[in-house]
Amino acid sequence: MSVFAARPRPVELSADGAFNRRIVRLGVVSAIVLGMIAIVAERQSAPAMIVALLLVGWGTMPTLLFLSLWRPLLRIGLLIPSTTVTLGLLWLAASPPAASPSAGWPLIAIGILLGDLLGIWFWFRLLPVPAALDRPFSPGRWAMVAVHVACVVVGLAVLIR
Repeated sequence: MSVFAARPRPVELSADGAFNRRIVRLGVVSAIVLGMIAIVAERQSAPAMIVALLLVGWGTMPTLLFLSLWRPLLRIGLLIPSTTVTLGLLWLAASPPAASPSAGWPLIAIGILLGDLLGIWFWFRLLPVPAALDRPFSPGRWAMVAVHVACVVVGLAVLIR
C-alpha cells in the first residue's frame, strides 16, 4: 500500500511544470553549494570519511534531482544524499578540523538539517502540513527556506573568509 493512497500525491512528488522549474534550480544550487562544502572540508583537512560522505551527497543530490524531472518519485531517493551530507556535517560540527572557525560547520549543519526536515515534512507529508504551508511557493515556506539558505551561506562565508 502506498503512503499516498489515502491522499493525493503532493505536488513535490509530481511532474507539475511550475515545481519542475524549482527542481532544476535545486539541482543547480545543490551541485554548486554541496561542491563548495566538500571542497572546503577537504582543504581544511577534514577526515577522509567526512569528505567521502560529502562527495557522495554532492554527486547524488543533483543527479537525483535532474533524473526526477522524468521520474518524480525518484525524489524519495533524496533521503540518501541528504543523510550522507547531514551526517558528515554533524560530524564536522562536533569535531571541526583545527583550521576551521568554530561557528562555520555548526551553522552549515543546522542549515542543511533544517532543509532535510523541511523536505521530509513538505515533500513526503509524513506529518500534516498546515493549509497556509501547503502550496510550495507560499510565503511561510519561503521564509523557512530563507532561514535554511542563510545558515548555509553564512556558515560558508565564515569558513572561506
